[in-house]
Amino acid sequence: MIFAREGAKVVIGDVNEQGGEQTAAQIEEAGGQAIFLRTDVSRATEVSVLVKTAEERYGKLDVMFNNAGIFPDADASVTDTSEDVWDLVMEINLKGVFLGCKYAIPAMQRAGGGSIINVASFVALVGAATPQIAYTASKGGVLSMTREIAVEFARQNIRANALCPGPVDTPLLRTILSDPVKRQRRMVHIPAGRPARAVEIANAALFLASDESSYVNGATFSVDGGLTAAYVTPE
Repeated sequence: MIFAREGAKVVIGDVNEQGGEQTAAQIEEAGGQAIFLRTDVSRATEVSVLVKTAEERYGKLDVMFNNAGIFPDADASVTDTSEDVWDLVMEINLKGVFLGCKYAIPAMQRAGGGSIINVASFVALVGAATPQIAYTASKGGVLSMTREIAVEFARQNIRANALCPGPVDTPLLRTILSDPVKRQRRMVHIPAGRPARAVEIANAALFLASDESSYVNGATFSVDGGLTAAYVTPE
């Protein structure tokens, strides 16, 4: 919605058909332009169609926001996480970003440039004793991949940046934080004393997509309330 309000013509790709269609409808009702395509980001053919549709519908692709990700309950310690869970997380969180970049970059070359925003995480920068090994490894991969893409395509007017949110107030996080012990274990490390609101992350993505960030490339763009800068936090 924030991108559409700034004039973007939006193509939404998601496996959540109801949510994707509702978002597209809301944008259209508000006077914007949007379409939804059911897209499994781990499937090359579907990501290719997503990008092709954006070009055919709107003439070119300027921005790619790779934001799909999963965090299964069974993703735990390296000694406990199954290969199936590891593979599933990598398919979505890492391969999905790879495919998004693979098909977006040629479209941006045709357009004369563009901005790629890949969602990594603060867990790519710090370790945790409440482990989620596959998720953490996938986000570290996103961070490294983004740097390489940023350097390789910089002189073609294509920028790539890694957005690294801290904990965000989502239904999943609310479920985790409904346990007072788990909430205290996590919140004590955030200087801001609260998780991010989704709109705060969206605003950061909007900046990275815009011309205002034209010299920001290859950045680890942390939006984490000071979490990764903290040693001790305010009482």
